[in-house]
Amino acid sequence: MYALILAGGSGTRLNLGEKPLVTLNGKPMIEYVIKAFHDAGYEVVVILTGKTPYTLNWCRARAISYLVASGAGYIEDLAEAAEYLEIRDPFFSCVADLPFLSPATISEIREHYQKSGKEACSVWVPEELIRNAGSHPSYSGCIGTIPACPAGINILRGDLMEKHQDELQLLLWEESLAYNINTQEELDRVRQLCQDR
Repeated sequence: MYALILAGGSGTRLNLGEKPLVTLNGKPMIEYVIKAFHDAGYEVVVILTGKTPYTLNWCRARAISYLVASGAGYIEDLAEAAEYLEIRDPFFSCVADLPFLSPATISEIREHYQKSGKEACSVWVPEELIRNAGSHPSYSGCIGTIPACPAGINILRGDLMEKHQDELQLLLWEESLAYNINTQEELDRVRQLCQDR
């Protein structure tokens, strides 16, 4: 099963260059995400755009598989990648700035997805956890009655990218998914947590 890591954004809110390469404990954020999926047994491909030439060079130097998409948007870039890789089955998509993502959480998400019988899965984290992590959500909705935010990790079907996919909205009370880094304040907090751990 593929895991497509989205690493093509400009990172303007963080304003430190290409966000996937911003370091935590001396390692780029994207490296933590790639390792989590590798350790969980997935074939990782990093999806880049023209906005992330240094991340491309980083991938190339480490023989990490990558594709350069047009940068038209999140779903559009995933659809391009799925078509190019000829993915017909379900695949993971994940942002590059979830440094505490673990193989166990990835396996849990896949298990819930497979049991659901749905075409797709979006992962959500309670807004309470996001705020407790010191972040300020840019978007939130409700899963049932619980205010929640997208975690930036999903499962989609490669053969259904041209249509709306019936999705499981999976709410996980998982603190590790609450640390999605978009501002300097959030980065400082995560760096401190890395040192504490």
